Amino acid sequence: MTENTMETSSADNAFSTFHLGTSLFGINILEIQEINKNFEITQVPHASDYIKGIINLRGQIVTIIDLGRKLGLNPVQKNKDNKNIIVHSENEHIGLLVDAIHDVVHAKIHDIETAPSNIGEIKGKYLQGVLKNKKQLIGILNMTEILKD
Repeated sequence: MTENTMETSSADNAFSTFHLGTSLFGINILEIQEINKNFEITQVPHASDYIKGIINLRGQIVTIIDLGRKLGLNPVQKNKDNKNIIVHSENEHIGLLVDAIHDVVHAKIHDIETAPSNIGEIKGKYLQGVLKNKKQLIGILNMTEILKD
């Protein structure tokens, strides 16, 4: 999440949540351009292992990142529920391949707790914090860090 959205601590924020394996994550909806299921992915030789390839999205070339692999988790397993979360990074569009889209969750920024330092496989710099939901915890992603590399 950008620092601008962090400053609105008294306002509700909406997070689009999604699954990577059995884990639930969220991204502020203000950072999302769209969610689609375009899977005509062209592989890119010699790209990083987390780069799935590129797609043509209405004339725009979009790099697709396997978000599970980027976070240090298991790669996304191809199935009918997979989706690309399209975000804008500097001068390009990036697609984040996820296992399945879940709900939109509303929360105040001050409800997001600091991520524990012993979060295991997930690289800590990629998590902004953790939001407690009724049934499970939602890891709120730091999109600035994820899109940096």
